[in-house]
Amino acid sequence: MKLNPNFISHQMDGQTLLVPTGDAKFHGLVQGNKTLAAILDCLTREISQEELEQTLCDRFEGDPAQIRAEAAEAVRRLRKIGAIDE
Repeated sequence: MKLNPNFISHQMDGQTLLVPTGDAKFHGLVQGNKTLAAILDCLTREISQEELEQTLCDRFEGDPAQIRAEAAEAVRRLRKIGAIDE
């Protein structure tokens, strides 16, 4: 999976924004924190769900099961708005 090129990641005042271009079917703005920034950073290249989850487990402290679950939910939501190409 990889970030759909019709979405642009932007950092502003410590927040991460995911902005759709005019060609995206989603019309809105996704606002997130450093976790979303890390996920979007991973999605700049082709990556599997497992690789993404492992990268986040390596980057953040906490329960690996919780990190994996939250990453899976974030990816599910990004897929729902068409922000991820398979």
